[in-house]
Amino acid sequence: MNPLRVQFQSRNFHNVLHWQPGRAPSNHSRIYFVQYKKYGQKEWKNKAECWETQELFCDLTDETSDLRELYYGRVRMASAGNYSGWSMTRRFTPWWATNIDPPVINVTQHNGSVLVVLHAPDFPYRHQKGTNVTVENYYDLVYRVFLINNSLEKEQNIYEGAGRVVEIGALMPHSGYCIVAEIYQPMLGRSSQRSEEICVKIP
Repeated sequence: MNPLRVQFQSRNFHNVLHWQPGRAPSNHSRIYFVQYKKYGQKEWKNKAECWETQELFCDLTDETSDLRELYYGRVRMASAGNYSGWSMTRRFTPWWATNIDPPVINVTQHNGSVLVVLHAPDFPYRHQKGTNVTVENYYDLVYRVFLINNSLEKEQNIYEGAGRVVEIGALMPHSGYCIVAEIYQPMLGRSSQRSEEICVKIP
């Protein structure tokens, strides 16, 4: 009857607890109760918005905003007046566990060259001035930009570095090119997925 597969799923530091229903009589509705705590704390805290919820997820982004802390979440189920035990997550560290989206890229062309501007994804937090906090506030990043020559069906990594503006020159006239990019996190040894391709035609 306990909830199953209780785990955090994190994307750009949006930290959401997910679970699956435990066994219960099919003709009875199920409600769930969610609690969380930091590693080392004795007392669990109730998540008010996820207390007696019928959802199978609970957004704990605000409660897990200290990104290098260790957290736990747990869920119990009630059905027909019967309460399950608590099912707990593994230890969760947002800084380590979150998955980073690929960069957003803007491409313009001029005189046979292409200018690529890369934008890191925003996080759900804001600076005191009200501006968005980006992934660059928490990680050293390497941007990788790939150029695909459509006529040759050939891809090459034409840039790898921390800069967010990349100029690509010496492109063949009357040719089509596509550009994709990804973010690499050296400290964690992993890459984001690739961005959507943006294609241009060189006159």
